[in-house]
Amino acid sequence: MAVAQRAGLVLPILFAAAVGSILIACVCGSVSLSFAELWQALLELLRGPPTTLPGSLLDLRLGRALTGFVTGATLALAGVMMQALLRNPLADPYVLGISGGASVGALATILFFGAFWLVDVAAFAGAITVALLLFGLAYRDLRGAGSTDGSAPVLLLTGVIVATGCGAIITLMLSIAPDSRLRGMVFWMIGDLSNTQSRYVPWLILGAILLFVMRNARSINVAAMYADNASTLGVNIGRLRQLLFLCSALLTASAVSNAGSIGFVGLIMPHICRFAWGRITDCWHLLRPWLVAVSWCWQIQWPVPWSRHSSCRSASLQPW
Repeated sequence: MAVAQRAGLVLPILFAAAVGSILIACVCGSVSLSFAELWQALLELLRGPPTTLPGSLLDLRLGRALTGFVTGATLALAGVMMQALLRNPLADPYVLGISGGASVGALATILFFGAFWLVDVAAFAGAITVALLLFGLAYRDLRGAGSTDGSAPVLLLTGVIVATGCGAIITLMLSIAPDSRLRGMVFWMIGDLSNTQSRYVPWLILGAILLFVMRNARSINVAAMYADNASTLGVNIGRLRQLLFLCSALLTASAVSNAGSIGFVGLIMPHICRFAWGRITDCWHLLRPWLVAVSWCWQIQWPVPWSRHSSCRSASLQPW
């Protein structure tokens, strides 16, 4: 079956699965809702703040489901772009230390100010700061047009060094944190959506970068598979690498500031999709975010921190 035909079959199935998963996530829980109650609660939310138990439950669960959906899709897309940028199958959204910068910003806010309402902003600012630092340090290599004489390793090694430094700062802050704030700091680091409400900014970032990826899918595929000959195939490899880095950094910052450090998804999901549907093509860039987003909608009722069961589930799929 042709690639376009296979995509035409898979994408509608994933879309239907996404809608169904969000509905099930809203209905199921410690207190179940019937579909009639779900409909009434939805109408109540459209009219204003909820005043009944079904409306309050739907408000809470829908926010978690949508946040899990957009966070999973964001990490999957960031993983695809990072592996194409570094031409390394072990690359993931966190390999360059951007999540470490977000963690430093978030934990510093909790530790020194106790302002949990500023955590998301501080995490995003920390991630962007590290991304700009990496961009400046590796700019000469990122702007190289078509040369593969160590440009990706320089960026990778610089990112690993920055990540190590951020890890040292995180360890220091955890060691001096008082007990009253230590639990909140640790819980943020392992990823949590229990108190998360849906936000518009992550959706805008995901939508804009997904449009960019779809418009430049051919160039990304060429850079990932034929980097040595990318320039001869009409790809401005230097400009593309810069855009891939900035977009993946923005996606990672959005995901980490929204839900904390949830690992392993951006690493394993591109390989699972590649194993299931073959080499990357233009339409498969849509499948990875959708597949992860659908799977994450089923997890919002689990009391286990997200990064733990996300890693366990992904690790169990790795041998296959």
